[in-house]
Amino acid sequence: MQYQPVIGLEVHVQLKTDTKIFCGCSTQFGSEPNSQTCPVCLGLPGALPVLNKKVVEFAIKAGLSTNCSITPRSIFARKNYFYPDLPKGYQISQFEDPICQRGWLDIQVEGQEPKRIGITRIHMEEDAGKLVHGDVSGLDDGSGVDLNRACTPLLEVVSEPDLRSSDEAVIYLKKLHQIVTWLGICDGNMEEGSFRCDANVSVMPVGSDTLGTRAEIKNVNSFKFVKQAIEYEIQRQIDLIEDGGKIVQETRLFDPNSGTTRSMRSKEEAHDYRYFPDPDLVPLVISDDWIEQTRQSLPELPEQRRQRFVADLGLPEYDAEVLTANRALAEYFEAGMEAYGSAKLVANWVMGEITRALNDSGISIEACPVTPSRLAELL
Repeated sequence: MQYQPVIGLEVHVQLKTDTKIFCGCSTQFGSEPNSQTCPVCLGLPGALPVLNKKVVEFAIKAGLSTNCSITPRSIFARKNYFYPDLPKGYQISQFEDPICQRGWLDIQVEGQEPKRIGITRIHMEEDAGKLVHGDVSGLDDGSGVDLNRACTPLLEVVSEPDLRSSDEAVIYLKKLHQIVTWLGICDGNMEEGSFRCDANVSVMPVGSDTLGTRAEIKNVNSFKFVKQAIEYEIQRQIDLIEDGGKIVQETRLFDPNSGTTRSMRSKEEAHDYRYFPDPDLVPLVISDDWIEQTRQSLPELPEQRRQRFVADLGLPEYDAEVLTANRALAEYFEAGMEAYGSAKLVANWVMGEITRALNDSGISIEACPVTPSRLAELL
């Protein structure tokens, strides 16, 4: 029997704010454990959360850039579960009324037709803390709890189960990563957990309309690992079904060393979290004027700039793709092109000599000692 994978992604985007979502503690990465905490993010009795306006602005930007509708009145909810790095015993999130809904992104796997991937919702929430195990914790064979990350602002971007292969999943994920870094709302550092993904994977017989039981692969933090984890999980489920077994709904972890997933815990349903409106936070009302002001402040997005490079500057599709890999590179190229005049010659130098020299020296394009005007003089 032939099987069809069904994949949906839940992407956690850590927002690039100076302070946390409900308090004034710093979000700086790499500080001493538990040095960036206060009564609010420690969950102490009587401490009250206050919403960071910048988080709302970033959420609106993300929603508009992914073709979402912005909810005029959204609410925060308490998501109840118990874990050592969640001091309150609940997470402040959004459930019934998220800030962004019903969006989409278009993707294209090489050699295939373009495909539209639906985005169910984007909601704001706080991150939990972090468990540190073994020697890293300084406790020999014990574990420590670092609450610096508790209350760090997140956006969770939940796709529809429209993805049908690991290649589609990676392309969708890369496109979303490009958008949030282009907007400047996330640094995109996957190693530090600033952009991480939960993949929901199931299989069903080809031609069937009945979705299979899904397994969630938790906190995958590289494009390579997402592809490996999804492909392993698809094959694991097919083999289990073919052997007469039954897929159970569960959360699994991916081990990059073995390339396999393993069971972590049973997967809860939404009602298991006992969501209810947070009594300490009033409903968030977003005016049309606020949405429109945010829309006007958006930069030209990578896909739009790529199309303009092809249509207006006559660049090949490949050149336009490379030059819009990130916003700083695109702006460097445009400044050089305006100073010199020939788009193709400047593109060749930026993609060739400039990029090669930066890679060899470990310097970013923002710190390039050859400014666009100097490049024009050289040419």
